[in-house]
Amino acid sequence: MKKLKGCLYSASESNTKLPDLGPDLIMSEILPRLPAKCVGRAKKVCKEWLSCISSKEFVMMHCRHMCKGSRQKILSIGQESCFISSTGVDLVDEKTMITLPFHVRPSDVWILSSLNGILCVCLRNTFEMLIWNPLIRSCINISDSKSYGFFKIYSDVVGLYIDSSNDYRVLHIKRGRFTVDVMAYSRRTSHWKRIPFLQKKALPY
Repeated sequence: MKKLKGCLYSASESNTKLPDLGPDLIMSEILPRLPAKCVGRAKKVCKEWLSCISSKEFVMMHCRHMCKGSRQKILSIGQESCFISSTGVDLVDEKTMITLPFHVRPSDVWILSSLNGILCVCLRNTFEMLIWNPLIRSCINISDSKSYGFFKIYSDVVGLYIDSSNDYRVLHIKRGRFTVDVMAYSRRTSHWKRIPFLQKKALPY
């Protein structure tokens, strides 16, 4: 708890106690603006904070704040290691090594699309697709038993977007010999939905 208070403000600058800020203000305005390391520490404060930080809504808020201004990050994936670097002028040499949340070598991870710090990646050995937030080590496998969420490198296209209800979605376009199948994955519902599109005939090569 003391370490978290140090991340929020300096004791010499303010005598405000953490409870005086109100739980709603802390959850919606303060926690999403913390660096990833402080967010990790905040998970240990109490069950309520752990539940909040683990939610999909918090992940989206944190991504929006982290991608503003000098807080933008660069993800570097090498053959054996993975780093996150700051883009600020004064922080160009600051690098943080991260451990992948999936059991593959870094070189076996394909980045298919990115939006607001969230990545859609594919694992080369299984072709499974995952949604990954490297900053807070959050990862969701979006492949399922109905063959949705598996990427084919020579025929598929993947993109991330936010719909009118502020839901993060993965758009997966799969091209067959005579058809084009379009599926959309909702991060809010954790389900795939088929979208009718060019069902009669595929586009010519």
